[in-house]
Amino acid sequence: MGVKQSDWVVAAADQVIAEGKRRGEGTPLVCASGISPSGPIHLGNLREIMVPHFVADELRRRGLECRHILSWDDYDRLRKVPAGLPASFAEYIGRPLTAVPDPCGEHGSWAEHFKIPFRAALAELGVEVEEISQTQMYTSGAYRQQILHAMRHRGQIDAVLGRYRTKKAASAAPDEGEEADEVAADGGGYYPYRPYCAVCSRDTTTVESFDEASTAIRYRCECGHQDGFALAETDGGKLVWKVDWPMRWAFEGVTFEAGGVDHSSPGSSFTVGSQVVREVFSGNPPSYLGYSFVGISGMSKMSGSAGGAPTPTEALGILEAPVMRWLYGRRQPRQSITVAFDQEILRLYDEWDALTRKVESGTATELDVAVRERSVGTAAGQLRSTPRALPFRTLASVADITAGNPEQTLRILRDFAGDEPLASLDDARPRLDRAQAWVNGYVPAEERTQVRGEADRERLEQLSPSQREAIKLLLDGLDEHWSLPGLTGLVYGVPKLQAGLPLDAPASPELKASQRELFVLLYELLVGRDTGPRLPTLLLALGADRIRALLTVA
Repeated sequence: MGVKQSDWVVAAADQVIAEGKRRGEGTPLVCASGISPSGPIHLGNLREIMVPHFVADELRRRGLECRHILSWDDYDRLRKVPAGLPASFAEYIGRPLTAVPDPCGEHGSWAEHFKIPFRAALAELGVEVEEISQTQMYTSGAYRQQILHAMRHRGQIDAVLGRYRTKKAASAAPDEGEEADEVAADGGGYYPYRPYCAVCSRDTTTVESFDEASTAIRYRCECGHQDGFALAETDGGKLVWKVDWPMRWAFEGVTFEAGGVDHSSPGSSFTVGSQVVREVFSGNPPSYLGYSFVGISGMSKMSGSAGGAPTPTEALGILEAPVMRWLYGRRQPRQSITVAFDQEILRLYDEWDALTRKVESGTATELDVAVRERSVGTAAGQLRSTPRALPFRTLASVADITAGNPEQTLRILRDFAGDEPLASLDDARPRLDRAQAWVNGYVPAEERTQVRGEADRERLEQLSPSQREAIKLLLDGLDEHWSLPGLTGLVYGVPKLQAGLPLDAPASPELKASQRELFVLLYELLVGRDTGPRLPTLLLALGADRIRALLTVA
């Protein structure tokens, strides 16, 4: 199957081009993302960025101009205090995120506190966006005419929403922002605008009246304050979500956007917004892709998320940027993806390295080549890569065994690299740093490797003649087979030698059983338990002298 038929990025880019042509020659191509910085911006939020990013990047690779805008929904209310942050911040619930202080006191606002690390993660991922602060847009009066238009056409908007209220009434949970849309309806009529109170700065307000001629609006707040102002002259509130979103489609001329499954089902925000933008704002809904959830495996208490979902910054601490891009780009948006923080990360890196080998050998499919190409770089250039990408599982084992000691790490990796030894640890970075961070941050203490400080003399004295022979064969062969491939052949080959077979003899079921017994014995004698890192890597890490000290019978 060719790229055109199976590559979701190519298909989406084609649709965006078609949408632009449908709107008229010369229509700017605009991909949009929107994120509310109400708490730590997690890996699920990142998909909101990555899906449009891949599409915008594909358009740029074709030589087309394309904006990728990131609308920060920082004029949204603070809904709740995220886990791990001071409960005292509950007093700010209902205020705009940009009017809530930074919980750490380092940045200008609550919103900026969460934007800054996310910006750094996007830069590392090679994602370029044009940021738009909704606080700035609303408070500067940029949307003043759109707000007045919505208020004057509130009957039309209410009619559109009314088509879906009955359908949604029996559904379980509303999508994000839906509650605000419905609460905006007062007994005196529907108003798609919610002022922030001039006294308490919260959005716990209800519009009581609006005069279309003078644009005067009157509202009351739960704090007891009642007030009013002219919408044509003052900016003190925002449109409710299901009106705000389509208004921005028309305002920015958005031709592509992606949204989570909660926004994509029948009767949800996208469905309603598509009707509102056509019937009220005389605009067009964008070409659209719904995306599924991002799952997490192996997030332990050692995470910095303090009980919340992990962030891109945390993931980039253990995943190289190209691997992270590959995770988000290799599957269709409608398919869920899982970011691994546990042992699954070893398999993930193995799969990535296998893809790289296929591409380099010319055996990869056209789609595989395209996916890898957009993982390692963008239309603007290549991302940072590891010069010598040694297997992640090997680097993790070495990091575990050496506890990060740089001299020991370099010695082992030089032995591992064989005919082309590393000049320095920088040759193995940043992957080496990611492996060390994973071992230190996500491997439970009980699974870490603790090499014995001295030989277990009692256990050695109890060895059977066959076990003594196996250890002697291993020790005698160390110098001749001192490389990772050589030690691999040796540890698997000792039972073969004991059976009078050559090292390269195929393993029978009986030989496989003997190999497992030898592995358990060696783990017990070297690290005091019956499992551990791959034996060849462990042996290479320990060095021949220490192996002999731990395995030699006095």
